[in-house]
Amino acid sequence: MSEQLSASLRELRDPVVVAAFSGWNDAGNAASAAIEHLSDAYQAELVIELDPDDFYDYQVNRPETSITEDGERVITWPTTRIKIAQLAGGRDLILVDGIEPNLRWRQFCALLTSALRSANPSMVILLGALLADTPHTRPVPVTCTTRDPELMDRYGITESSYEGPTGIVGVLSDLLPKAGLSTLSVWAAIPHYVAHPPCPKATLAILSQLERVLDVPLDLGELPELARAWERGVDELAADDSEVAEYVSQLEEQTDAAELPEASGDAIAAEFERYLKRRQGN
Repeated sequence: MSEQLSASLRELRDPVVVAAFSGWNDAGNAASAAIEHLSDAYQAELVIELDPDDFYDYQVNRPETSITEDGERVITWPTTRIKIAQLAGGRDLILVDGIEPNLRWRQFCALLTSALRSANPSMVILLGALLADTPHTRPVPVTCTTRDPELMDRYGITESSYEGPTGIVGVLSDLLPKAGLSTLSVWAAIPHYVAHPPCPKATLAILSQLERVLDVPLDLGELPELARAWERGVDELAADDSEVAEYVSQLEEQTDAAELPEASGDAIAAEFERYLKRRQGN
């Protein structure tokens, strides 16, 4: 499997990797939706799927059954997929789209790292999303962190100071640089009071940050309008609940007082800790 993966990713043109995993790292499905959008917008082609038997507990992430247009019943297994697309100008884009594995994380990361190294990418960008005390009426806070000094200088970003439980994105952000791959993480913080997916406003914020990092315009399709519609919908929900409306107003005051268009790495870490406390309390 490792040799097959590596062979499929060789001889690409100045490739960049963008990866996201649904599950614990993906509040509101905002990060995985960004990968899905890029895959559709740039007609990404599937290169290979990892063997799901090695990494998934099917009682936790169950396979799905469906019927095709031809009337054939098929089973879709939970897995991680690697696809290839091309950005404007011909640069190759490697998309990693998967479900956070249930089993053998070190084996999973070693396999994925080996495959990505064979492509010799200029950068690996890991996407994530978390729930935070942020108002839906303001720009979605997005933070970039890295351990790579060159990337720090280039983008004016710092290393994350977060300490605590982590997911597969956090593990990869630690292991990929040790394998010699320049790695950058992009996290969006979405309002915890509207946690149910989708959250197109957060997905749009992630893709907008990717545009800045890649220095190339991305095809955003209908996302801007979907983001506006999402915000209008949440406005209507808040208007019908005085407690929610008051809470949103308090968050707006706090955000405006801070006078920061984006949350810092420390702020995101603090929000993540509050999010974990809320999970533990449920």
